[in-house]
Amino acid sequence: MSNAPDSTTATRASGPADDTDRPADPIAALCEIFLHNLAQIRRLSPHTVAGYRHDLALFCEFCRTHNLDDVTRVHGADIRGWIRQLHHRGLKPKSIQRALSALRSFYKALYRDGTVTGNPATGVSAPKVARRLPVTLDADQTQQLLNSHEATGDDWLLVRDQAIMELFYSSGLRLAELAAMNNGDIDFSEGFVTVTGKGNKTRRVPLGRIASSALQTWLQQRALLRTDDDALFVSNRGSRISHRSIQARLAQHALTRGLPQHVHPHMLRHAFATHVLESSGDLRAVQEMLGHANLTTTQIYTHLDFQHLSKVYDSAHPRASRQKDGAKKIGSDDSAP
Repeated sequence: MSNAPDSTTATRASGPADDTDRPADPIAALCEIFLHNLAQIRRLSPHTVAGYRHDLALFCEFCRTHNLDDVTRVHGADIRGWIRQLHHRGLKPKSIQRALSALRSFYKALYRDGTVTGNPATGVSAPKVARRLPVTLDADQTQQLLNSHEATGDDWLLVRDQAIMELFYSSGLRLAELAAMNNGDIDFSEGFVTVTGKGNKTRRVPLGRIASSALQTWLQQRALLRTDDDALFVSNRGSRISHRSIQARLAQHALTRGLPQHVHPHMLRHAFATHVLESSGDLRAVQEMLGHANLTTTQIYTHLDFQHLSKVYDSAHPRASRQKDGAKKIGSDDSAP
């Protein structure tokens, strides 16, 4: 699918005369309008829009090969055929779910503007995805990463990196959210940061004492740099720091500080959520702080919490060793209420 609506016209040999003013691929043209609205009106990130573009291109390709040139002619059976095709191509269930979600959103927009009278993707289900627990850091590993005395000297890069890591863990931010922060997004007096998340939605998240101190130290160093950029975190060129640079610096610090695994920014977000939930048990509060639209997204951390409790049980209970002999663990369907 092209990056812009095809403005050319095509005459169909078997079509009626008034079809000559229609674009060569009318479904692709509608997709382009939808993608434009996502980027310019809803202000979704380029990465998100690119994902929609890729998934809808797969659908347009299917429509072309099956002589479907009108969104009103697409039915649930057609979409199920598309899902089967994606499966036969070897796409993973998660990728198929994402593609189907993109198509549902596309038809939802068409329904709102009156182009279609229903959403044929609504009743179609994608293959189920085996839910994997996120990889996170335990409390000791997090302290090993963050408790460094390197960032107290004159090396402004270390001061910046320490502030970045502390902010990730203190407030549970996504990589894109942290990279997009500006100087005015921090309220030291109230102990909050203002975050712009997915869908351009803003939320206020608490800022911990240690993170606040690390940020103030960084801002003192930042004031000495030559930059007109309002970005909170800048590179050695004075411009806003890139996602890739943050990822690389975090992985490097984890390696030099002795962590046995590759560490990426989302692991600190997972650690934040897991540790707050372990201590408070307040799932709704964690949902708000993470900026999750649905509670079900946050509930995965309850599985991590239960995993933690199981480990505590196994190491502390006098008869936990019986489990090694094949006895069922706590939480079994056969356990007493």
